[in-house]
Amino acid sequence: MKADFDNAARNYDATFTHTVIGSMQRKLVHEQLSVHLKTSPPKKILEINCGTGEDAIWLGKQRFEVVATDISEKMIEVAQSKTNLENVRFVKSDMNCIHKEFGPNSFDLIFSNFGGLNCLAPDELAAFFENITSLLTQNGKMILVIMPKNTLWEQCYFMLKMEFQKVFRRKGAFAMANVDDEKVKTYYYNPKDIVNLANAKFAVREWKPVGFFIPPSYLESFFKNKPKLISFLNVLEQNIKNAPWLAKYADHYLIVLQKK
Repeated sequence: MKADFDNAARNYDATFTHTVIGSMQRKLVHEQLSVHLKTSPPKKILEINCGTGEDAIWLGKQRFEVVATDISEKMIEVAQSKTNLENVRFVKSDMNCIHKEFGPNSFDLIFSNFGGLNCLAPDELAAFFENITSLLTQNGKMILVIMPKNTLWEQCYFMLKMEFQKVFRRKGAFAMANVDDEKVKTYYYNPKDIVNLANAKFAVREWKPVGFFIPPSYLESFFKNKPKLISFLNVLEQNIKNAPWLAKYADHYLIVLQKK
């Protein structure tokens, strides 16, 4: 996995972060995340799968103390080059072992954006939930953005391309996702899958769609020159962003878990 995301690091901001679709989806996540940051401000945040550091920097600019981690050394290098904030620290770390690298009760909030946890197989994800709880303070939260199995955009996209073998690819045991021409084994989880895997250690507080009307990033080339259309889709997205029943049909969804 490390080499795959090392290869993606150089172009990730250009192919996702700074795109029209990527920016809209990230703004949706930040809007939802901000609600929790305001109602119960965390003293210290751990970010998992931080990529090129956009979310960590956004959190750092709001004066939160952030430790942002990623398995990819190249991603960490790019992230470090983008900021000199003293309250943001980037650390290379494998999420499967991250519970061994920090002391107990070190963080009030753990955050992971845009499907980082989709790299874990079900048994690995169950172990992650079992182990990560030690890092959280009492009543600490995890806010995760995950890719579900039933994304309608993707199903329609492959139907229109007549690639029928890919229409329901997310419903299989796993699928091979394309990350800058590297194939990465990816597992998809609907909200209730996360509930079942995390139930022993966490109470699930809510889940919300991210990208039900706003399309997946691989459709950027089609939408980037259609500002009125993408703006209209963004308006529609704002109107349904609090509808939990749409989460499993969106490109991603945000789920909030609280330590028991």
